[in-house]
Amino acid sequence: MSRTVAESMALMELETRLNESRPATPGTLRPGGRTAKVRRAVLDATLDALAESGFHALNMDRIAASAGVGKTTVYRRWTSPTGLVGDLLHDMAEQSLPAADTGTLAGDLRANAELVRATLTDPRMGAVFRAVIAAAACDEECARALAGFYRTRLAEWTPAVAKGAARGEVPAGTDPVELLRAVSAPLYYRFAVTHEELTADVAERAATAALAAARDGVFVRE
Repeated sequence: MSRTVAESMALMELETRLNESRPATPGTLRPGGRTAKVRRAVLDATLDALAESGFHALNMDRIAASAGVGKTTVYRRWTSPTGLVGDLLHDMAEQSLPAADTGTLAGDLRANAELVRATLTDPRMGAVFRAVIAAAACDEECARALAGFYRTRLAEWTPAVAKGAARGEVPAGTDPVELLRAVSAPLYYRFAVTHEELTADVAERAATAALAAARDGVFVRE
């Protein structure tokens, strides 16, 4: 005899609880495990909801239904909509494309600018970032989560600046984080403040201007 929907959901919830109660080995995660699948489904549902309706319409019950998991699992693991956003940003930072290695700092900075531009102009991801940035402006937990996302992404790209300094393309002691921020700042200004078009030329100029400033020693640590 086939199970009812309620019975299936109850069994799914019980399995999730059992898996989450088992101690995990530090630094390991079973990619095909039940817990990982639940997290993936919930984060995908969260991303879809942010893209469609924004942060303030984020509803834990609807996320659980969209992900096909029990409500108690979502509430227990993520606690609140801001918890969902924080975990989503952490996942997005880890899943983002690795830093480019073009052989020149100029090429790497252009690749960085283009990656930012492509992300912000993507209809789905642009909507997600717009929602998260708006939430961070009025919610401290979201602001911390967004700052953590950018710390992770900047750390991924800082070796490119170190390599450029080793090749003599920028002065020794150039602060990689400040240089990388100078690349993306004009793009985010147009995206979040003035809502101007983000073209490839805009990204190119941002990278070129940041590199020129770096060569003049603007970002050298004192």
